[in-house]
Amino acid sequence: MKKLIILSASLFLITIAKSQDPHFGVKAGLNAASLNNAGNRGQTKIGFNAGAFAHIHTSLHWTIQPEIMFSTEGNREPLIGGNLVGTHALNYINFPVLLQYMFNNGLRLEGGAQFGVLVSAKDKVANNSSDVKDMYQSTAVSIPLGVSYLTKKGYGIDARYVFGLSNIYKDDSQTIQSNVFQLDIFYQFSDRWKK
Repeated sequence: MKKLIILSASLFLITIAKSQDPHFGVKAGLNAASLNNAGNRGQTKIGFNAGAFAHIHTSLHWTIQPEIMFSTEGNREPLIGGNLVGTHALNYINFPVLLQYMFNNGLRLEGGAQFGVLVSAKDKVANNSSDVKDMYQSTAVSIPLGVSYLTKKGYGIDARYVFGLSNIYKDDSQTIQSNVFQLDIFYQFSDRWKK
């Protein structure tokens, strides 16, 4: 898995290095995650995400934005016959690559593809936790779609929904996909929009 993380990070850095005048930024925010298991999503698990991005202009209104993000995902499920709630806690390092259309007022529409590497997976009930990483695939593929807004001072807000495409569960008898709504704040160090 270390080799996979190194390869993904290398591709991220090569994309930035080959681009002309990338503008860097940092971002962090909240996740509202669920696991879709044959239409059954369980309860939403609240978590967080944090990372960095490069904003790369391809024209006046179009950009490519590769990111590297740590993301806490999973869901919560009530257990049979009691009030206890079980939590599936999945942690990923995600590599979204977004195509953005920028309006002249700071608004951006975005969509793309995301490749995720599973860092850890635990099932938790009350104070008991068990490692279940071997039950899940080491990688995941998703489609992020969203909207963001950048102020003239470089601060912004980003809202997106990440649709899980691949089955993250190793057992073929179940198809489980990770879906996440993300609401982030970000700071872009340069290239603020101008009227």
